Amino acid sequence: MNIALLIDCENADPKSIHGILDELASRGTTNIRRAYGNWRNNGGWEANLHPFAIQPIQQFPYTKGKNAIDMCMAIDAMELLYSEQIDCFALITSDSDFTPLVLKLLAKGKTVIGFGQSKAPEPFKNACKPFIHTDDFHEPTADNPAPQRAIKKSSNELKGDTELLNVLRSAIDAEAEDDGWTHLGRIGQYIANNKPSLSPKNYGYSKWVALIQATKYFEEETRNNHPYFRKKRKPANTEPEIRGPSSE
Repeated sequence: MNIALLIDCENADPKSIHGILDELASRGTTNIRRAYGNWRNNGGWEANLHPFAIQPIQQFPYTKGKNAIDMCMAIDAMELLYSEQIDCFALITSDSDFTPLVLKLLAKGKTVIGFGQSKAPEPFKNACKPFIHTDDFHEPTADNPAPQRAIKKSSNELKGDTELLNVLRSAIDAEAEDDGWTHLGRIGQYIANNKPSLSPKNYGYSKWVALIQATKYFEEETRNNHPYFRKKRKPANTEPEIRGPSSE
């Protein structure tokens, strides 16, 4: 998969670039790498451009209060859409102004991955497929060499996440076989179609199977080496029947 990486340096943390490129490497080849900003104000990003072969795009503000950087990045994205063979656009920003751009790229059959802070506006996060939180992305160190390592949420934390559990329950209900069990692949496909912004990596898990297991909210069984899940059923009442005094 050919990927175009476009970075809004006004709304992105330069420390996240290690984890972002690591994530994209698992998905395809990032041949186009561009970072947009006013380099008078983005010294933090400047140090990360050359080591990762990212092309800096200088954009001065024309009018105070207007974001020329957003406009430049959106125009470039549209030019790439029609002039290059791009399968996936990776947009690094937490700015909801890019939501119309995402929708346009999706309408043209392109994959759009968003990277940004968890507090990014919901319309932008929901438009991306998926949106990956970068809050915990960091530069590799000797003690923590992984460039991205979101803190894994505990079982209790996951059970307290109403949105997550509702999505998982809906997926299992919608795709369940006659006996109530649902193949993991069908769960993932349902989420990709109905809640594409959701990613297990935002909860600290690399795959859906590990996240579902961690909730401890669903039963699991293996069939032909494939995991199946269903909602836990209440245990049957095994207490002995209590009868009244005999009339004999």
